[in-house]
Amino acid sequence: MRHTANRTAPTTTTTTTRNRKPSLLDRLMRPRAATTTTTRSSRRMGRRHRATATTAPVHHHQRKPTLGDRIYGALLRLKGSVTGRSGKKAAGTRRMRGTDGRGSTTRRRRW
Repeated sequence: MRHTANRTAPTTTTTTTRNRKPSLLDRLMRPRAATTTTTRSSRRMGRRHRATATTAPVHHHQRKPTLGDRIYGALLRLKGSVTGRSGKKAAGTRRMRGTDGRGSTTRRRRW
């Protein structure tokens, strides 16, 4: 009987690091970083067009949300997510970020 060595395939382990989702407290206490979006025009092959000037990206008007707005928005978002109403969830997100339109109209004083 022939003696064969017990051979196994080499094992390789890979570890992946994941960025964890920020908690509710992280989102409430930490200021959001301003993000800008840029748009690019796509070129089709086979057609020639004149070069057009690219327009500046549109900056969405947003106010500075207070801590109360962030808490209220988070609770509204939680309520919308639990009840399955996506509109309420979106309203809570807008409230948290200050893009809900509050304070957009100022009244003119008449003496």
